[in-house]
Amino acid sequence: MKRAFIFDMNGTMIDDMEYHVHGWFNILNDDLGAGLSREAVKKEMYGKNQEVLIRIFGRDKFTAAQMDELALEKERRYQAAYRPHLSLIPGLQQFLDQSRELGIPMGIGTAAIPFNVDFTLDNLHIRAYFKAIITANDVVESKPHPETFLKAAAQMGVAPGDCIVFEDAPKGVEAAQNAGMKAVVITTMHTKEEFAAYDNIIRFVSDYTELDPAGL
Repeated sequence: MKRAFIFDMNGTMIDDMEYHVHGWFNILNDDLGAGLSREAVKKEMYGKNQEVLIRIFGRDKFTAAQMDELALEKERRYQAAYRPHLSLIPGLQQFLDQSRELGIPMGIGTAAIPFNVDFTLDNLHIRAYFKAIITANDVVESKPHPETFLKAAAQMGVAPGDCIVFEDAPKGVEAAQNAGMKAVVITTMHTKEEFAAYDNIIRFVSDYTELDPAGL
C-alpha cells in the first residue's frame, strides 16, 4: 500500500468544473469581450486565475489588482451558481472514511484559492480528513509544475514516490508525473484519450465507488 493520497479538488472531489467553465465564459466574454467559445475557455482553465487572464489577454492588459478582483469576481459567480449543488463525488465520503481507518495520510493539492477551498471543505465538513492543504496561494509555480504536490507530500512528511495523486485534468496528471507520483484519474471533465501522453496513471474511474483504498 502506498503511504499517502493527495487530492486535487475541483473536478476531483466535487463535480463542479462546468460551473467554473460557465463563470469564466461569462467573465471573459460578457465582461471582457474576449470572444471565446466554451471549448476555448475550457482549454485555458488551468493554473491560477491570474495566469488564465495573462494567457488570454497578455501580461500588460491588467494590473495585478485588477486581475485579483476579476479572479475573485469569477469565484463569487461560481459559488453562487454551484452552492445548491455542492456535494462530494459519489463514493468519496466512504473512500475518505476507509482511508482514515487504514491510517493513510491524506492531503489536498489544488490551484484553487483559499476562498474556494474554504467554500468546499467547510460546507461539506471534511477539513479534518486532511493533514496538508496546498492552495494557489501556497505556491509560486502552478501545475503542471510539481510544486503543489511536492509541498503537500512534504507537509505530510511522506516521500513523493509514496504518494498517489487523484486528478481530473491532464495538467494535474502531468504535475504528478513531474513530482514522481502515480495518479488515479477521475473522468468528470476529460476523456481517457486526453491522458495518452502520461505513463504514471494507474486507474481511470468515473467516481470513487470503483475504488478501494486498501487496493491502491
